[in-house]
Amino acid sequence: MKYEEAVSRCWAEIDVDALLENYRTARGMLAPECELICVLKANAYGVGARQVAKLLRAEGAKTFAVACVSEAEEVLDEVPDADVLVLGLAGALEAERAIRRGILLTAFSENSAATIAAAAERAGKMARVHGKIETGLHRLGFDPADVNALTALAKHPLVRLEGVFTHLALRSHESDERQFAALDRACAALDAAGVRGYRKHACDSIGMVRYPERHMGAVRTGAWLYGVCPYRYEHPERCRPVVTLKARVAQLRTLPAGECVGYDDSHPLSHDARIATLSAGYVDGFPRFNGKGEVCIHGRRAPVLGLVCMDQMMVDVTGVPDAQEGDEAILLGGPITVDEYAATAAMNRNEALSRIGKRVPRVYLQSNAEPVIRMP
Repeated sequence: MKYEEAVSRCWAEIDVDALLENYRTARGMLAPECELICVLKANAYGVGARQVAKLLRAEGAKTFAVACVSEAEEVLDEVPDADVLVLGLAGALEAERAIRRGILLTAFSENSAATIAAAAERAGKMARVHGKIETGLHRLGFDPADVNALTALAKHPLVRLEGVFTHLALRSHESDERQFAALDRACAALDAAGVRGYRKHACDSIGMVRYPERHMGAVRTGAWLYGVCPYRYEHPERCRPVVTLKARVAQLRTLPAGECVGYDDSHPLSHDARIATLSAGYVDGFPRFNGKGEVCIHGRRAPVLGLVCMDQMMVDVTGVPDAQEGDEAILLGGPITVDEYAATAAMNRNEALSRIGKRVPRVYLQSNAEPVIRMP
């Protein structure tokens, strides 16, 4: 796909310089022996897992984390020498396939441990595993008071336990400390059983900046890489925005007061208005707003009118007199920060980025380099 084609309708611009700076900043927060695990799940939060993996591997990143085996395979197809950790469930056939490719799997229960052990035996190859401990998020993980199944798995002749981790719920400092303590107890039990030589990790992007003393053997960083700065972090300028979602103005028209726009018949125009139809809709990732939200055209705000459609949306450009067909409209990014965008849609900021649709070309822009175009 040529650049002119990629930016002809709706596209996402990825600031590669910002992405790499965010990676370097995160890396600089960690001790040299602490591993930075770059999280690429959900297509790298919508940014594009294959290209992000390629860029970060060239920058020195070695280990990545994803949600499922298919995501791990996608990353390995792009960077075959990477280590990729699957954080979630892997079925029997997926686990066997993953083991054959050297993908790291997560054991979090007696059943998942049995699945991994059986898959390793069928594959006749060493399974690389991280064990997850449930410490208070109440999602996945072994009970920290009973790590017998994880101990047995770690002692299986075809299993190598390379990591033990948990995930913070981040409800409060006190509850986080209880989670750290629970992880420590579980690891002490493993150590007492003779299971050693693994990396311990608990911090994500928020934990990375909030608990520098608890980085342990590794930190799992996702949102930070893509420009989502932890709330209340005292140096937000260190986490640079990465994503800008744009769409073209497809058509302009003027409507009289009293007319309704699009599928919405409950909010007639209060004034004569100049309307722009944009070539993006909720399938492209913009929330299905009804008469709320704004975009930016020529540096000015344009309110959304009517109900956002699947493939198109309308905005009021009465206050943007120089708007023309073919102009760029910024839906997310620049003056429309991810914080504002997510808050208006009552969604999580990570969700806001991850919702960018699969038909939206990702345009990777880097200083002194030609744009790189990739589809998800």
